[in-house]
Amino acid sequence: MSSLQTRIAALLIAAIVSVVVLATYTATSVMRPPLPQATMEPVARQIHATLALLGHGQPQDRPGALQPAPAGGEPDERMSRFLGGALRHTGQPLEARVSKLPGQESFTASIQIGDGRWFITEIPDLSPPPGRWKVLVIWLALIVLGSAAISIHAARRLTRPLQLLEDAVDRVGPDGVLEQIPETGTGEVRTAARALNRLSAQLRQAMESRMRLVAAAGHDLRTPMTRMRLRAEFIEDDAERAKWLSDLEELDMIADSAIRLVREEVGLDGGEPIRLDRLLRQIALELHALDQKVELGALPPLTVHAGPIALKRALRNLIANAATHGGGARVALAREGDDAVIRIEDDGPGVPPELLAQIFEPFFRVDQARRKSFPGAGLGLAIAREIVERHLGRITIRNREPRGLLQICTLPCAQSGRS
Repeated sequence: MSSLQTRIAALLIAAIVSVVVLATYTATSVMRPPLPQATMEPVARQIHATLALLGHGQPQDRPGALQPAPAGGEPDERMSRFLGGALRHTGQPLEARVSKLPGQESFTASIQIGDGRWFITEIPDLSPPPGRWKVLVIWLALIVLGSAAISIHAARRLTRPLQLLEDAVDRVGPDGVLEQIPETGTGEVRTAARALNRLSAQLRQAMESRMRLVAAAGHDLRTPMTRMRLRAEFIEDDAERAKWLSDLEELDMIADSAIRLVREEVGLDGGEPIRLDRLLRQIALELHALDQKVELGALPPLTVHAGPIALKRALRNLIANAATHGGGARVALAREGDDAVIRIEDDGPGVPPELLAQIFEPFFRVDQARRKSFPGAGLGLAIAREIVERHLGRITIRNREPRGLLQICTLPCAQSGRS
């Protein structure tokens, strides 16, 4: 978004400055005074005429007009050359010296005549005013600053609806629903805010409808499964009865997992400081009691703020996944910056690279990667990610070399970092 604003502002600044510079150049070209070359010849003719009237410059004819030496002041070589050239073009060539007397706006011309005397007269100064480049630089700087301020303001107003969209996306919650956006500002901003709020309401309704559907399906399955379990008890063939009960147990597990997933997406238990090292040891002891292999590595005392029941369920699902499918789990805890990082490794067959992107999908199973089927509904990782993301964390999974799987769970540490 900032890049778009910068491009729009730069385009407006370039357009304004270009127009002003072109207009200034055109105005100065039209209003420019005549060059000294164009004005010196008329002045030279007047000087020749004056000298002719003075009779070649007799001092008694015009007392004070003729002097034995040229006029003082600061000499101007450029104007002297212009006047000398004009005198040569209009009559007898005469030596001319042009100077600037202190406190005088016009030039003073000194023309040497034949008897060694100098004719002194004033000629107009048509050169640009002093300090003109400084004035021009200040003029252009004011134009650039003014056009930059106007352009940046205009660019922000033009991109405000897009900025609103970007901010709304950044505020999307873990449940995928947008926050309510204030419908204030310009007409375009209000329109965009209303559209986003309608989208947010529709998304929320769709999410709640989906959750209600999954929860209702899970609950409604319980009754027919209970009846089927009772009928299965009356099957006389022990092997057939065991198959029926095993299938019903798996269906019951799927329904229970679906209900738990809905609960995690709909709500979260109250947060409190939790020592991750103690929680991981507790989970390892529970899994040891179920004959699952879990090895604990470094467990520094790190604290996070989370719901204890939900976080325990998420970490248990991750560790149990490694212990069940990878032949054992190795768990280590470390702090990286402001985050607590839990690394869970196993030595199993891993996951085909083309299936890694689907590993968090509900009911997704990687039986072909594990080469055998394991009991479960395929919701453990989906539930774990839902819980961790609700606690502003993230889970990444990748294959290890030469074999095995690495699960990394990152959670923000509590402010104290310890308890």
